[in-house]
Amino acid sequence: MEPETLALLMFGTLLITLFLGHPLAFSLGILATVFGLIGTGGEIDLLFAMFASKTYGVMEEYVLVAVPLFIFMAQMLDASGIAEKLFKTMHIILGPIRGGLALAVILVCTIFAASAGVVGATEVAVGLLAVPALLRRGYDIPLTAGSICAGGTLGIIIPPSIMLVVYGSLAQVSVGHLFTSAMFPGLLLAGLYMTYITIRCAIKPEMGPPLPKEERIYSLTDKLKMILVSLVPPLALIVMVMGSIIAAVATPTEAAGIGCLGAFLLAIIYRKLTWGAVKDAAIATLKTNSMVMTLFLGGNAFQSIFMYLGGSDAISNILLGLEVHSYVILFIMMGCVFFLGMFIDWLGILLIVVPIFTPIALELEFHPVWFATLICVNLQMAFLTPPFGYSLFYLKGIAPSEMSIVHIYRGVVPFIALQWVGLIICILWPEFVLWLPKAIFGAEAIGG
Repeated sequence: MEPETLALLMFGTLLITLFLGHPLAFSLGILATVFGLIGTGGEIDLLFAMFASKTYGVMEEYVLVAVPLFIFMAQMLDASGIAEKLFKTMHIILGPIRGGLALAVILVCTIFAASAGVVGATEVAVGLLAVPALLRRGYDIPLTAGSICAGGTLGIIIPPSIMLVVYGSLAQVSVGHLFTSAMFPGLLLAGLYMTYITIRCAIKPEMGPPLPKEERIYSLTDKLKMILVSLVPPLALIVMVMGSIIAAVATPTEAAGIGCLGAFLLAIIYRKLTWGAVKDAAIATLKTNSMVMTLFLGGNAFQSIFMYLGGSDAISNILLGLEVHSYVILFIMMGCVFFLGMFIDWLGILLIVVPIFTPIALELEFHPVWFATLICVNLQMAFLTPPFGYSLFYLKGIAPSEMSIVHIYRGVVPFIALQWVGLIICILWPEFVLWLPKAIFGAEAIGG
């Protein structure tokens, strides 16, 4: 059998194992071993030498140190109660308008996302507060579910984001450039969500009724105090992390360390710093980071064999051999990422597609930072697309009995469409993605 054919068979077998529900990390590692033995003619020494080289490469990747740091920062922010204070403030300020509480969810998720960088902590923290509050006031159940799920996914695209850190490591693209390029797309998505909620509740007021007048008891002075207490500290943390990267004072890894310190200080300020909170945050970080690194090792083993067999070249030849416009090939790649997102988590998709699609993007002369940002915006949809969107199950795990999985599926559909709108905007107007990194780092520094 030709090596290229064997590589394509290897990729097809991977998809079958994933659809059967086998764990991704072990599927990648086992398939790499089996097809590696076939492809090398049973040369075990060569196979293990390739695996060892890839594993050592992962251990040497300095930027990956930021991953456990950002995860720990998110866990400490969750423990500090920052989401609770933010939601209470936005609840009071936006509650009097139609759909105001759903808008408050998106705003809180946006601020929390810019502080934390992960999805699970954002969605669970906000969901536990928002679901009872919105349902108690008669908000439409699918709208409530969709707002919380979509808002929670902002944590994976708005920097600091561990997805951007991982992508930078895999594609050898500056994480600082990715952080700045993802800022406007992340805010665009938040704006699209809020616009949709506003229009929907204006057309059908019963979907998001305003707070009754008897609950509007806070004066302007009270509101300003609440903003000062709940909004200024997380904004200061955002400035500490992102500002240190943009000002070239710290690398993303060092900025993650600064973020951990800031999260500790917030926990102290809000009087939530306890030994139990630190212990729980450390254990959660250990579990999540172990999962990430296990996937990394399995993914790198798979990549090494797939490349050795010429799989990347085979797929490149197929796509580049199409006599169509380069943007048609781009949409084919985006469609593949979207399809995989229905069944695989974002990390698995990155490990599979980045080594394959990045050379194709370079051959088509796509800007590497722009293309990376498109992939990451697309991967946000992986959290929402049924049947295996992680955000759907995060919410279902904390939702009351009256919110069924059907309500959640119905609720996320409009937000998936909005994410496609945001992705298409980023594709049609590349400067929307590239303007900020060019303005901060210079066009020459980012390669265009």
